Amino acid sequence: MVTKELNKTESKKSLKRKKIIEAASLLFAQKNYHEVMMDDVAKLASIAKGTVYNYYESKEELYFSIMQLRMEKLISSLREKISTEMSSFDSLKSFIIHLYMFMMKYKHFFLMYRKESLNAENELCAELNNLETELKKIFYRILNKGKTERFFRNVDEQFAVELVLGSLYGAVYRGIEKNYDEIQMVSERENVYEFILHGLIGSRDDNKTLPLKNKTIVITRSIEQSKESSEAFRQLGADVIIFPTLDIVPPADWEEFDSIITSPEGIDFIIFTSAHAVKMFSKRCNELSFKPDYEKSKVVAIGNKTAAVCERMGIPVHIIPAKFSSKGVVEELIKYNLNEKIIFVPRSAIGREELPIGLKELGAVIKTAVVYNVALPSSEIINDNIELLKLKKPDLFVFTSPSTFDNFLEILKIQNPGEYFTKFDVAAIGPTTKAAIESKNVKVTIMPDEFTIDGLIKASIDFYKNK
Repeated sequence: MVTKELNKTESKKSLKRKKIIEAASLLFAQKNYHEVMMDDVAKLASIAKGTVYNYYESKEELYFSIMQLRMEKLISSLREKISTEMSSFDSLKSFIIHLYMFMMKYKHFFLMYRKESLNAENELCAELNNLETELKKIFYRILNKGKTERFFRNVDEQFAVELVLGSLYGAVYRGIEKNYDEIQMVSERENVYEFILHGLIGSRDDNKTLPLKNKTIVITRSIEQSKESSEAFRQLGADVIIFPTLDIVPPADWEEFDSIITSPEGIDFIIFTSAHAVKMFSKRCNELSFKPDYEKSKVVAIGNKTAAVCERMGIPVHIIPAKFSSKGVVEELIKYNLNEKIIFVPRSAIGREELPIGLKELGAVIKTAVVYNVALPSSEIINDNIELLKLKKPDLFVFTSPSTFDNFLEILKIQNPGEYFTKFDVAAIGPTTKAAIESKNVKVTIMPDEFTIDGLIKASIDFYKNK
């Protein structure tokens, strides 16, 4: 009972503190510092003046508390956002977009931050200066990483930081003045990102180094895959719209997988057709506390990226087919005596039958089990992407499986795919995806000889070079 009452009291205090901060932020944003009185804050917050002094001993403390509170929240959220990014391009975009949206959300704080100079004699000022320095350090680290990777040109760091922040703050002020709505903010933040990005890679502006410059490419994969693919396209100058159409989820049950992987019969070959299959296979084995005997089970990885994930997961790879396709696997395994050999293919719920059929014809005993399902992403994940797609004019849509194409149609509720894609180029990663797309009367203009993202990128470069 005592704890409940204490929680209730703390909740009331928190609410009053919030009301004071909101009222004071508005007044400090509208007036100069010396024009704001504690009486005004109390009146606007509908709180007694004495109550305001219970929380803040002076106007100066209130002012700097607001600044410190928002700055700490901004820096903490920026660190969290950027920590999950894989490339300097994505880190740069996260920094710009999050900083822009944060300042647009806390407009009164931004106006205070923009117009008020800090009092160097105040003890709190040193802390605020440290926070501002930390904000700049976050960008310094992104810039240095991009320069080290040779993605960004060798610009003066201090100049770049001041210019980037100045551009961002100018865009925020314009958005506040013009009272931008959500759609306008999405468009503005993307324009700011493109402006800053092109400034950082400007010295690499030639057709050989940036063959996809001025091309807007839509990548439709899972969130994780899209980030990996986007980096490769951005390095070549493309403006990338990440449009997740897949969410990877566990199967409804693991019964079939568990019985195969722990069977006393053993397994002669394990074939991984994707990175997702590797990750979910490894995850389930860990949950079972089961370690496959890789001396007895040869591991086949389709594609170098799948092989790389195997190695990260501690799974030795014995065979990487020359051709990254079902046909390539069959051509590779035909070298072995597969009669009565047990081959296990962990795969998605919508995995194709081409591979099992081809191997069965060689006399192998095929066992398959679902290790992941492909679902539609939640609306929270894709809402911004939908708005972005409406605002920008794509040149190329990239589809890496029939499900990425079908899910894209479902997400956007496209009734007539042939008509929708008339004005765009369409890339399919392989013949199965190409056939699925063309069955909906959509022309596929790009398909690589090597059925990988790298192969697709090369094919895209050749296509636009000759177009």
